[in-house]
Amino acid sequence: MIRYRVVAFVLILLLIYFFRLIFASGGDRSQFYQNCLKFCTLDNCTQSGVAYKKELQWKHDPINKLLLWTCYDECGYDCMWRTTSAFHNRNWTTPQFYGKWPFIRFLGMQEPASVLFSVANFITHYKMLQRFKREVRPDSPMYGTWRAFSYICLNAWIWSAFFHTRDFPVTELLDYTFAYSMVLASFHCMVMRMIHRTSLIVRGTFTFLCLLFFINHFSYLSIGRFDYSYNMKANIVTGMSGALGWILWCFLQRRKRRYVWKCFTFIVLATSSLLLEINDFPPILWTFDAHSIWHLVTAPLTILFYSFIIEDCKTLRKEMVADVEDDEGRKLL
Repeated sequence: MIRYRVVAFVLILLLIYFFRLIFASGGDRSQFYQNCLKFCTLDNCTQSGVAYKKELQWKHDPINKLLLWTCYDECGYDCMWRTTSAFHNRNWTTPQFYGKWPFIRFLGMQEPASVLFSVANFITHYKMLQRFKREVRPDSPMYGTWRAFSYICLNAWIWSAFFHTRDFPVTELLDYTFAYSMVLASFHCMVMRMIHRTSLIVRGTFTFLCLLFFINHFSYLSIGRFDYSYNMKANIVTGMSGALGWILWCFLQRRKRRYVWKCFTFIVLATSSLLLEINDFPPILWTFDAHSIWHLVTAPLTILFYSFIIEDCKTLRKEMVADVEDDEGRKLL
């Protein structure tokens, strides 16, 4: 019982910490940055800020141009580093710019480590989905639910890679909303696992309500200014509800299904890894920040969770077959 109390305590701490608003340290609001950006654009960019002046077009790297880096963006990138250097020369802390740390750009990617680790998560989900389809028969209970979960995760990690490559309003919206789709899908799977023996109407109604809620969530965030506070609260409530639900289910099933330790361990480690999101720090080597390391941590944990899914589906099918054989035996009697 002690370990479950510890887990509950950790989850409560996470809930409290997540409500703290973390503000940028003001790099983009500093007068040094604003002056640098102003004079850089005046000297190098056309009036629109999109292109370089004709005599300076040689400065525009083809890869950066392909990823829609404008002259104004290039000035922002250059001034970001000038401002960071100025802050350090005054022994000030590393500033954030528009809510992000300064990162070294690689092949036009704003946050190369987060892109790489997002791709790693995509590959892990893809490989484990293939293993799931090889080892689990399609007539197994929860088979369709878990396949849908895998496709939702694959889609989310694609948009995570796009967003960390280039931060535009549309890539931000798709990254944030589809990241939430993973959280909601996990909650959906948790409830479906608990009610999988109920009627199709009950299961279908719950699935429809989850889908309706996500559509409403997506629509609300798509209209007007992006509501970061609402999105954070939706993730916290859904994520914590799912985590606590899975932990409770694992506790109740621990003797009947020995393999639930995999699910329990995954939930505890995945939830604990969110501490990286709370205790953020300037990027190591200007590349690896807490967020990118969090992406790195989630990839191997995915293997553990799929191992649980596969074993659970196999067990459910054995129980289903046994129930059918028992029913047929009663009929013969």
